[in-house]
Formats: sequence, structure tokens, C-alpha cells
Amino acid sequence: MSTETAAAAARRVRTLNPDDKGRPWTFWVLAGLFALYVLALYGPMLCIYVLSLQDIRGGLVFPMKGFSLHWFTELFTQVRTGDVKGGFERSIVLAVIVTVITVVGSFLAGLGFRERFRGDGVVFYLMIGSLVVPGLVLGIGIGLLFQYLGIEAAWYSSALGAHLSWTLPFGVLVMFAVLSRFDHAWEEAARDLGASRWQIIRLVVVPILAPGIVAVALFGFTLSYDEFSRSLQTSGSLNTLPLEIWSMTLNVTSPSLYALGTVTTIASFLIIGSCLGVIAWMQRRRAR
Repeated sequence: MSTETAAAAARRVRTLNPDDKGRPWTFWVLAGLFALYVLALYGPMLCIYVLSLQDIRGGLVFPMKGFSLHWFTELFTQVRTGDVKGGFERSIVLAVIVTVITVVGSFLAGLGFRERFRGDGVVFYLMIGSLVVPGLVLGIGIGLLFQYLGIEAAWYSSALGAHLSWTLPFGVLVMFAVLSRFDHAWEEAARDLGASRWQIIRLVVVPILAPGIVAVALFGFTLSYDEFSRSLQTSGSLNTLPLEIWSMTLNVTSPSLYALGTVTTIASFLIIGSCLGVIAWMQRRRAR
């Protein structure tokens, strides 16, 4: 190849690759806006995490005074912070129960709505109707209903129903989207091979829809875990964690609030990461 031919080829490569001439100014503007968005989103959270690591002299603002885990220890001693440990346990148990019911109910609803039936539109709008009702109003209504029936409101009864009115509609909508991409030919193939209806669901439908089912479970857990408005009038005498945090803001002025935010954030990220890991494992297994 001559020198002139090599130079012409290099010019063509630079023409096809505009990155070699530098990024356009619009790229840097968008990158700067995105950096500002990330800073505004995570900046306050980072401040909370840092301030939660102060020693006993620490306050709610900078400058930071010392470094220790004192506020994390005080968080679970119930001296000034209330029943944080009990609220955390109740929120986790309630979220797990809500998740199980949401997954099972959404999956059954998705299977049922694959075939049209009389009144299916009315049933569908009744399921998602609670999404348009303010959570606080719905919680007050459930609390008054339990009071009228003479049943004591509690986090495992009235609050459970209030949370399901929030998580089930979202779970059903997500399951509808997942089932819309499901190929019925797989069920027909299993039926031709002699599989029963239960075997088709257990061995064909559930494994294929497993990532979507995990997504519904994650959705239900996160919605229930940090629900406040629907829990305010339905949890009874024992608070869930969001209510406990709210009560702490009324009578606690110490970095223990920041420590609680750090602990709940770590727990949330661990749960979300576990679910995403399960989804990735399922996809790799399906690809193999």
C-alpha cells in the first residue's frame, strides 16, 4: 500500500469515527446536567451517612465531631429513640407477608385474565381502583371499618389489608406486562407431551416467568416496607418502622436519626441486590 493510499484510508477512518475529533458540546452539557442530578440526588444521603459516624459529641450538622459507632449502638438501646428494633422487625415481617400474598395473587390474576370472561373489565378496574384513592384516606377508612366491626387494629391485620390495597394492583399490572410476552406455544408443546395442567404451570410457566415473578416480589416488598400513609391509622398500638421514624422526628434531635437512615439504606440495598442477583442467575441459567 502506497503512502497516499494509507493517508486516504486514515482520513476515511477519522471521518467515520467522529469521536476522534472530540465530543460535541451537547455531550458535555448533558453530562454536566446528569452529574448535577446525581449530586442533588445522592448528596444529602451521603451527608446523612457521614454524620451518622460521629461520636457522642456529634450534632445534626457539620462540622463532624469525632468518629465512632456510638449512634448505631444507641439506636437499638431504646433509651431515647423508641422501639426501633421492634418497628424494624414488624416492618420486615409485614413486608414478607405482603410480598407472598402479592406474588401469589398477581400470578393467579395474570393467569385468570389471559381468557376473557363476563365482567372482566369491572373486576380489573376494581382491582386498580385503590391506586387513585389517597393512601391516608384509605387507611382512615380501613381503620374505621375495623373499629365498627369491633376488631382491634394491628399491623398484622388492618395494616396488612391496607398495604395489599397498594401492592396488589401494582403486582397485577406488572404480571400482565410479563404475561403479554409469554408464548402459548410452550404450553401447547407441554400439553402435547402429556403434561397435566399443574405440571405445565410448575415446570413450564413458572420457570419462564420467574424473573418477572421476582420483580413483582421486589416491588411488593419495597412498597410495603416504607409505606407510611396507609399504616398511620391501621397499625394499632405497635408502630412499623416508617411510623417509628416519624415519631423520632418529633422528639429526637440526635444523629441516631442518621444512623437509622444508614441502617435502613444498607438493608434496602442488600434486599434489592439479592433480588437482582437472583434474576441474573435465572437469566444465565436460561441462556445455558
